[in-house]
Amino acid sequence: MRSTFWVVAGFLLPVAAAAQTPTPAPPTPPAYAEMIQVTATRIPEDVDVVPTSIQVISADELRQRGATDLQSALALVSGVLIAPGGDGGPAGAVPQFWGLQEQDAYLLVVDGVPWGGAFNPAVSTLDLKDVERIEVQHGPAPVMYGATSFVGVIQVVRRAPGAKGTRIAASGGSYESGGGALSTRVPTWLGFDSSLGADFQREGFEDDRTSFKKGHVLWRNQRVSGPGVFRFDLDAVFLRQEPASPSPRTGSSLSPLVPIDSNQNPAGAFLNQDRYFVNLGYDRKLSFGSWSTSAAYTHSSQDVFRGFLVDVSENDPNAHGFRQTIDGDDLYLDTHLSWTGSARWKAVAGIDYLYGNGKAQGGDFDYFVNLDGSNPPTSTELPPAADIHVQDRRNFGGLYGQVEWLPSPAWRIEAGARLNVTGESRTTSTLDFESGDLTGGSDDVTTVRPSGSLGLTWTAWKRGTNALWAFANWRNTFKPSAVDFGLDSESEILKPETANSYEAGLKSELLGRALRLEVAGYFMDFSNLVVAQAIEGLPALANAGSTRFKGVELSASWQIVTGLFARGSYAWQDARFQDYLTEFDGVPTQLGGNRIEMSPHELGALALSWSPPRGLFASGELSAVGSRYLNKRNTALAGAYATLGALMGWRNERLEVRLSGRNLTDRRDPVSESELGDAQYYRLFPRRVDLTATVSF
Repeated sequence: MRSTFWVVAGFLLPVAAAAQTPTPAPPTPPAYAEMIQVTATRIPEDVDVVPTSIQVISADELRQRGATDLQSALALVSGVLIAPGGDGGPAGAVPQFWGLQEQDAYLLVVDGVPWGGAFNPAVSTLDLKDVERIEVQHGPAPVMYGATSFVGVIQVVRRAPGAKGTRIAASGGSYESGGGALSTRVPTWLGFDSSLGADFQREGFEDDRTSFKKGHVLWRNQRVSGPGVFRFDLDAVFLRQEPASPSPRTGSSLSPLVPIDSNQNPAGAFLNQDRYFVNLGYDRKLSFGSWSTSAAYTHSSQDVFRGFLVDVSENDPNAHGFRQTIDGDDLYLDTHLSWTGSARWKAVAGIDYLYGNGKAQGGDFDYFVNLDGSNPPTSTELPPAADIHVQDRRNFGGLYGQVEWLPSPAWRIEAGARLNVTGESRTTSTLDFESGDLTGGSDDVTTVRPSGSLGLTWTAWKRGTNALWAFANWRNTFKPSAVDFGLDSESEILKPETANSYEAGLKSELLGRALRLEVAGYFMDFSNLVVAQAIEGLPALANAGSTRFKGVELSASWQIVTGLFARGSYAWQDARFQDYLTEFDGVPTQLGGNRIEMSPHELGALALSWSPPRGLFASGELSAVGSRYLNKRNTALAGAYATLGALMGWRNERLEVRLSGRNLTDRRDPVSESELGDAQYYRLFPRRVDLTATVSF
């Protein structure tokens, strides 16, 4: 805490100095433009006046830093840690907000639509090739998105249809990686402004038999229709993955008997997915504001064949696997009115509905594989031992409203409420081929529950374009528990997760908006957190009693001179179980007071970018992650680590060539825990270098 105090003090010193001294002359040419967000309010507004912590990563920043995926894009966001890979395959990622690394605790949104529907965020199918900006809201979103988020929202906003310019890119890099991308404006048809994007990516890894291939096509359209704008998008992703194996832990450390880059999957293991997305919308201007309606449908199909070590030995069998198909359909509807005509108040009122239907069918099997991954069995050698069916239907509906009131130019008060109606039904069955036993059951749960938020922003000081704002908020939310379409065929629906959170902080803009600073503290009490655990050797989910999250987050961005940018972030966080009684080897164990696994106390990042419009450019980033426990009993401590990334290149008006390197320190530390393999951990991806050339017209 002493080190945190000095970091906070150093962070706020420029703000205090600016408040006591004359405003310095703004840099020339112009500094940062106003940062606009829509995630917290559904109304485009400046992030500084919204009473919550929101960070916006613009397309320019992504280009300056060479960020092409979620891990690199959010590397400088305070308090956010993105672990690459995970159970979702090497194309996936596992985000962590506020010290909680849970796949469904955050919400991923693309152009206002939950990307993953009523189930888990579909991170592995996310594409950042044609992005206008990424908005990151810290904490829950209990009003605008209801029962879908606890610790954060990531919203990807793509370029508007018909945006001018054509870009063609090609890349190649380590481990036989490479790809190409095209983004172009389509000639106007039937009055529609239209854009088309297509890309293909193949990425290899040092891990044996590990890679992914991803193809993506996006067609965006919009047309002025009467007093409004009609829009529609068609999006398709085709993903083929050869999954890696996590490293098993024995005792307090990862087992030295299993080589780092070995793969214990069966031969020919795969994790494939096709995803089709349609989004329709109509936005209309009204005398008092606007009316917006969206309707989106997604169909996804997954085909999975993979396995995990269950015993770090040469005993036969020592691994367990499964073959399954998972089909999902999601429907999202939202319509809302915005009142923005008054200078003293604004309001949003609407209704939304989110439907999800998932079906899984498959079977499991035992097998033997050498600990170094050699001589793995093939699919023909692994007949299933059971036939497992899981079907889960979800209906999330909400009636919501939010009001912003400005009683004076210095004060802004925000209050929101939502009535949530959620229903879920689940049916499972398991036929054991050896015994002939058929087990299973069904469950059905309906919950009607309000959620809401209250926020306050005070403009403490303002002089020209320089200002200091103080903000605070309270949020209450709940979320139905996660769904496991894996081997766990339990029909019982777990208790919904609930949380009360508080956040307060300061935001500032100095030096003619060239310098942005923010510090925020948070406190959240969480009930019925869903955790992964093993039951009779199989992965399962369970409620974990009560947990508590608290911390401090700081961020800074500074345009030093034209083309030269410095950015940094720091977070101190403490995530602990408060009351969680569970069993280990049949012995009841109280985990109250223990830190939540994989949650570091400290995170930090620094970056410096030189990015002129033409000529040579370069960027460097340093990220640090503190020590964290690998297990709930806090007996296995993983040490801190740091990674380094860099890029350099040359550009003119049409051509850009860049050479980028990631994880140049080649750290292979454990970064996420598997929910499918017991006590197993995915490591950082190894050092890699990529060369990319882009031509613009």
